[in-house]
Amino acid sequence: MLLMQLETKEKFSFLQLAHYLARIDKNFGEKEEEIILEYCSEMGIDNIDIFDEDSFCLETVLNDFKSKKSQKIVLLELMILIHIDNNFDINEKEFIKNICDKFDISLEDADDFSQWGKSVAMLYQVAKIFINEKKEA
Repeated sequence: MLLMQLETKEKFSFLQLAHYLARIDKNFGEKEEEIILEYCSEMGIDNIDIFDEDSFCLETVLNDFKSKKSQKIVLLELMILIHIDNNFDINEKEFIKNICDKFDISLEDADDFSQWGKSVAMLYQVAKIFINEKKEA
C-alpha cells in the first residue's frame, strides 16, 4: 500500500530491513515469509534468495532513506511484520527504537505506528480467512 512510494534503492534497502527484522527474534516463520513476499509483490521486486545476517549493517541501510516520508513509510510497514506473529519481542522493540533514533521519530509516534501495524496485521489475517473460505452450496 505504501511501499510503492519508495524510490528503487529504498525498496531494496527496505527488503534488507524486513529480512533482518524477521530474524531478530530467532523465530523466522511462515507468517513473516508471507509478509515479506507480499512486500516484494507490492514493490515489484524479487525476494532475495539468501540473507546474510552477519553482513547486515543497520546504519548503512538506514542511510538510504533520506526523506521523512520514506522514513515513516519504512517504520509503518515494518510494524506489520512485527505484529504478524502476535509477538512484539524485546529485540524487535530495540530494533525499532534504533530506527526511531536514526530517523528522529518520537517513541509516541512509534507507538501510534505500532497500533496501526497491529491493526493491519490482524486485518490481513482476516482477509486470508475470507479468501480461503469455501462457499457452501
